[in-house]
Amino acid sequence: MWVMAERATRTRQRRADGDRTRAAILDAAVRLSTVDGLEGLSIGNLAKDLGMSKGGVYAHFDSKQDLQLATVEAAGVIFRSEVIEPALTADPGVPQLLAFCDGFFDHLERRVFPGGCFFAGAALEMGTHRGPVQEKVAEFHSGFVQLIRDVVRTAVQLRQLPPDEDPAALALELNGTLLAADTSFVMYDDPSVLDLGRRVVRRRLGLAVTRRDETPEESENPQ
Repeated sequence: MWVMAERATRTRQRRADGDRTRAAILDAAVRLSTVDGLEGLSIGNLAKDLGMSKGGVYAHFDSKQDLQLATVEAAGVIFRSEVIEPALTADPGVPQLLAFCDGFFDHLERRVFPGGCFFAGAALEMGTHRGPVQEKVAEFHSGFVQLIRDVVRTAVQLRQLPPDEDPAALALELNGTLLAADTSFVMYDDPSVLDLGRRVVRRRLGLAVTRRDETPEESENPQ
């Protein structure tokens, strides 16, 4: 009995160690792929980044595609935790739309992903690479946009937005603003574009621009 219990304990410990190692590998993969791209991921680069052997990394993934799919899934968990879940606690309608957009800008500003939004970069990179990885990225992207559409519909129902507001069009506008801000922020490393994005969103939603969102010039020269 004692021997069997000891074996079971060792088995659980090995599994726990394996889970921690896999999580560390995926964390590094998410970070590296926002800089080098999903196609740039390699066992060698990950092993070097983590100080592991190539065999140690390869043992957790059957193929490069398996690694890429797991990386997209891990990035989705992070994005949901950093952007989506906090926004869902906001009041329905326009406050929630604002929370989604502010959460997106904030996760860029805090550099949750070192190379900008993981899914913005992955969508551009994998858009023409048809296959399971592209489908996984597209699934997450379409799910996020659909979530924005649903919140717009709620805002219309609550009469926070005009009755003729087109949910699909507004979702496209807001998502376009987020992506444009991400591109400029990554390209120029300029946090002011995030403040600009916040102002654009607020004005589109019919909200007053707060002092935090104003530039010094706007504060001194009100229109």
